Amino acid sequence: MLAGTTERPFRPQILAVDDSPDNLWLLSGLLKAKYQLKLASSGEKALEIIAQETLPDLVLLDVMMSGMSGYEVCRRLKESSRTRHIPIIFLTAMTSTADETTGLEVGAADFISKPINPPILLARVASQLQAKIGADILRNQNEFLDFEVHRRTRELAAIQDVTILAMASLAETRDNETGNHIRRTQHYVKVLATALKDHPRFRLHLDGNVIDMLFKSAPLHDIGKIGIPDRILLKPGRFEPQEFEVMKTHTTLGRDSIQHAEDQLGMAVDFLKYAKEIAYGHHEKWDGSGYPQGLSGDAIPVSARIMAVADVYDALISRRVYKEGMPHGKAVDIMREGRGMHFDPDVFDAFLGVLDRFQEISRTYADSHADMLEKQRSVELAKGDIGSIA
Repeated sequence: MLAGTTERPFRPQILAVDDSPDNLWLLSGLLKAKYQLKLASSGEKALEIIAQETLPDLVLLDVMMSGMSGYEVCRRLKESSRTRHIPIIFLTAMTSTADETTGLEVGAADFISKPINPPILLARVASQLQAKIGADILRNQNEFLDFEVHRRTRELAAIQDVTILAMASLAETRDNETGNHIRRTQHYVKVLATALKDHPRFRLHLDGNVIDMLFKSAPLHDIGKIGIPDRILLKPGRFEPQEFEVMKTHTTLGRDSIQHAEDQLGMAVDFLKYAKEIAYGHHEKWDGSGYPQGLSGDAIPVSARIMAVADVYDALISRRVYKEGMPHGKAVDIMREGRGMHFDPDVFDAFLGVLDRFQEISRTYADSHADMLEKQRSVELAKGDIGSIA
């Protein structure tokens, strides 16, 4: 503030609405010295002023006016989120209990009887304005707290998502698969789960919240590969029987690592429940010939059955450093042979119904030549053979 100047005190704004010029003149004389005052001679004009200008801090409103009544003006103001917090005092010669009940029902804060008693008017106006200041402060605090809660919730969700992807990416750096495998399977799982959520067998297992958690947890399906020795994990050809036995332990290693993290946290986390199911069970088969437990049928968690379809499809169609990807149609034909043996028949049928979405996802997150070259470099580096790459 400049030297020699004084700051003007805050003057609340009042809108006075009455179809009697004499009453408006009286209200103006009583209020203009202390308050900013706007005048309206009808309910329609009052709504026009409020719609186009700064909101008043208080409305003094005649009840019985030609055209729109004060009750209707009040009702419209209370229906709008922009104006519902403005206190309204009715000015009325109607003093019956029924009249006051109607006024309270439409949202009035107070009544002042006509003819107007100046000291009562000034006291009631001051009281309502003071109450509005307190209500505004409380509402602003609540809005700020709501904003902060939502902001912190978003931040925590983002941190959680980044942590999951970082863990999954760490596992992928040791494997023959690129990081796009994580993204593809994650989206396959969401599409397939969404297709199944209204199926009679799955509607109790899959809702919007569960599908979101499956989407979050899917990237951790192969986290256990971190514990597999490079000589086995990076082997391009077929595993020897003993090597395959070691490779199969990635399911248990994955489940145990997630369980350990949850134990360290000291509390159960919903999405980690699904992450453990997926990591441990996505190599189980419908006919019981899978691993690590040899579960069959409905004993296999729904999340793992969905992940099995997504993972096998991606393994067949995707390029690897040691092979080219298989055409979509051929991959589906091969998988069709596993319906009822490898895959839950209903899950597989749902997969057939969303093949176009799977293809769209595979194209969106396809591995580029640069992706494959970078993956080859990382694999050769892990083998200690980086010098062999041009």
